[in-house]
Amino acid sequence: MKKEISVAQVALLSSFFTLILIVGIGFIWRGEIANYLVQTAVLPQNLVESPLVSDNDQLVKTIEKVNPAVVSVVVIKEVPIYERYYETYNPFGSFGGFSVPRVRENGAQEREVGGGSGFIVSNDGMIVTNKHVVSDPDARYSVLLNNGASYDVEVLARDPQLDVAILQISEPLESSLSFIGFGDSQSLKQGQTVIAIGNALAEFRNSVSVGVVSGLARSITASDGMGSSEQLDQVIQTDAAINPGNSGGPLLNVKGEVIGVNVATSRGADNIGFALPAHVVKGVVESVREYGEIIRPYIGVRYIMLNERIAENNDIPSSFGALVVNGGSVQEPAVIDGSPAQKVGITENTIILAIDGVELSTVDLATVLRSRSVGDVIELRLLQDGVERTVELQLEKAQ
Repeated sequence: MKKEISVAQVALLSSFFTLILIVGIGFIWRGEIANYLVQTAVLPQNLVESPLVSDNDQLVKTIEKVNPAVVSVVVIKEVPIYERYYETYNPFGSFGGFSVPRVRENGAQEREVGGGSGFIVSNDGMIVTNKHVVSDPDARYSVLLNNGASYDVEVLARDPQLDVAILQISEPLESSLSFIGFGDSQSLKQGQTVIAIGNALAEFRNSVSVGVVSGLARSITASDGMGSSEQLDQVIQTDAAINPGNSGGPLLNVKGEVIGVNVATSRGADNIGFALPAHVVKGVVESVREYGEIIRPYIGVRYIMLNERIAENNDIPSSFGALVVNGGSVQEPAVIDGSPAQKVGITENTIILAIDGVELSTVDLATVLRSRSVGDVIELRLLQDGVERTVELQLEKAQ
């Protein structure tokens, strides 16, 4: 007995074979179909653009914007001119003699004897650089702008505590100058992109290097190679190349704001450079602008910073803080008469534990005070006669 195939069954079989055919074709041409979908898909704009290209464009724009404000500092000094001559020497009388070469000074002339970097912070030509770049009081200094213009400068101030100096262009300006503003150096994060610009090797003007913030709040001993050294606290570590001659140049964020002043590099290591934080340098600039000199706030104490070893060896009840001590003579008291510290009752052997909530465990007392201004009221947490107490103190101008 024959079974008849219904129309519905025929349609079902037809659909089944069609589906198999489509799947087979799709499998064979899967690569071409995928490429077509990628090419024709409408993606959000931020996904179409390459982040790398976008970041690079931003860096280029930033460098173009700040370059006119970065200067090369030229050190010029009068140096002696030496000439060679021959002196006849005749020890044997009539038996003949010989000539001995000699060197003598014959006048002097000005020559370029060194250089560094700096950056303009006002349109009338105020410039920041490192103190060690302009340390010679007998030298004459000039700056060379990125456009080739050269101006003589005078040294307005050399910071006695930090490796910072403030210069001022002393010649009439052709026009207002481009300058750079200060950014926020207190909110920096490791890995943040930074740009260093300077007069590399005192030969290659406005050389640019790009890197990241490698570390924060470093303490280093910086040497100028001539026997002079200083302790620098809370400096920024970066892997952006800081070569000799870059000293005094700016360390910038991607917006073109100064977040540091390049100050030192590590010998014997690659890609380890250091910069003074901008918020400290900014205070120096503002002081010179307002008072014509660097004004430091002070509380009026002599002290040593404590650590576990000092505390254990001297039976001191705290392993951190600033211990108020005398300088070893009547002329060097622990607390200066009439000082802010004396006014709030600080005495010898008082331990200053914290300032405005910042414990003096990993940061020096002077470092904290550098970020404050004359007239600021600060809160001190003290350990005095075995008892902790808190006092408020108004900072005054250092004598």
